[in-house]
Amino acid sequence: MANFSILKNFSSSCSTLLLLLCMAMAFFNPIHTANSAIASSTLEMPTSEGTSPFLLSFCSTLLLAASLLFILWKRRATPLALPPGPKPWPIVGSLPGLLLTKKPAFRSIHKMMEDMNAEIICINLWGVHVIPVTSPEIAVDFLKRHDAVFSSRPDVLSADITSRGYLTTALTPGGEQWKKMRRVLASEVLSAQRHRWLEGKRTTEADHLVGFVYNQSMDSTTGGVVNVRVAAQHYCGNVIRKIVFGKRFFGNGRADGGPGVEEDEHVSALFTILAYLYSFCVSDYLPCLRRRLDLDGHEKIIRTATASVAKYQDPEIDERIRHWTEGTRTEQDDLLDVLIGLKEKDGSPSLSPDEIKAQIVELMIATVDNPSNAVEWALAEMINQPALLERATEELDRVVGRNRLVQESDLSQLNYVKSCVRESFRLHPIAPFNVPHVSKADATVAGYFIPKGSHVLLSRPGLGRNLRVWDEPLQFRPERHLKRDGSDVMLTDPDLKILSFSIGRRGCPGVTLGSTMTAMLMARLLQGFSWEVPPTVSKIELKESAKDLFLAEPLLAKARPRLAETLYCQL
Repeated sequence: MANFSILKNFSSSCSTLLLLLCMAMAFFNPIHTANSAIASSTLEMPTSEGTSPFLLSFCSTLLLAASLLFILWKRRATPLALPPGPKPWPIVGSLPGLLLTKKPAFRSIHKMMEDMNAEIICINLWGVHVIPVTSPEIAVDFLKRHDAVFSSRPDVLSADITSRGYLTTALTPGGEQWKKMRRVLASEVLSAQRHRWLEGKRTTEADHLVGFVYNQSMDSTTGGVVNVRVAAQHYCGNVIRKIVFGKRFFGNGRADGGPGVEEDEHVSALFTILAYLYSFCVSDYLPCLRRRLDLDGHEKIIRTATASVAKYQDPEIDERIRHWTEGTRTEQDDLLDVLIGLKEKDGSPSLSPDEIKAQIVELMIATVDNPSNAVEWALAEMINQPALLERATEELDRVVGRNRLVQESDLSQLNYVKSCVRESFRLHPIAPFNVPHVSKADATVAGYFIPKGSHVLLSRPGLGRNLRVWDEPLQFRPERHLKRDGSDVMLTDPDLKILSFSIGRRGCPGVTLGSTMTAMLMARLLQGFSWEVPPTVSKIELKESAKDLFLAEPLLAKARPRLAETLYCQL
């Protein structure tokens, strides 16, 4: 549209100049003829070629102006260049090279950017422009200055299946459904008032975490070695199940407080969904293949995982709706009650059962991953650097003491503990990219032309490990986040040097919940236990998994209780 407007203005300007040129020639020609006659009769010296010097000068000026205007228009009308990128094949673009390699696609993309020494590139995947970004400044340009243009989501199979046909908030493209569900989340589910209302349930699960790890630390058969990944993911799953369904377990759990078969399957399915959401599935770029040919097997995997989650969650939701309909439940106790109880002005339910079910799945997948991964990586790094563990526990002893367990009200004073979490978000993010943003119109960002329909991917490791931004970016140094004035360390970053929680219209509405859960998980594990490498190894191997950004092997660490035994017995 911008180019069309420029073209229209140029045509109008040229027409005006040509009209002036014609008028000038018509005006000056009679004068020139008369003057020539006078000159001929008086001086008998006719001008050469019968042309007025003034007319020639005037016409030359007009032609020069038209030429300059044309050059200026050409410069403005020609779109700016796309960001640099690999040379695409005809029609298919870079699709075969990216999706048919043995590497995960995200590693291939980051290698491309490294080889090109570029912080923004453009990859053509069958006509879809995919724009990865590793520059904080350019990322802010996309999500702040051009937020309105890039506030939609792509239509991809994995998101469609997970959200039950786009009934949710985070995965749904822009439109009325997204606006509706965003209002519900912001005002009814994740508001500050609701967060305070649910504090007791979160604290119960933090207590349960300490009790579970304590039982593991006292188990003589394992020598006190704890699987930190299981403990962290178990805690996150417990918290979100407790605040949504009012229960920790779908089944009976284990005798030591650990997850039962049902919870293991539930959490495993949630992480499978997360692994395959926006995972460069072939049919995402060739919609004609959707639901016809499952070339890479993604569709089967995502459908199996969502069915596994639904197997445990949907019966709970259906039963609760029935209780409210029959009047056997009358008081709200958890978020499921809140969602069921939302009403329109005429008294009809605001949300359908499918909307409730889909939104709860989205709440689950948004809650279990970030906190558990960040704390597992942070603890692994700190075990290899005992001085960091000592500094964190000293802060906990100073702020909280050893006579009670750390509470959410203490977190604002635990800046070093939160710095450890923040450094883990920076160096060891859970996902290679944020949820894609789609441009709703042509745009110019960082001097590049970004076409309508482009998929913009902000690289979490690319931002957090940017050599231009961070000193020694591959070193785990929590103190880099401490503020000189001692003010509160936040787990968010509006400048996007760290992408822990996104910003803008599509920013994470659960920032408060996610930050609280992560800091609480870290604080309880550090306060309640001393951590060291298992007897069989000398050092934790800090190696990323080949297929994702998790620690290659789950963190196994020896835990020793460091508080009075009576505190653990009370749990």
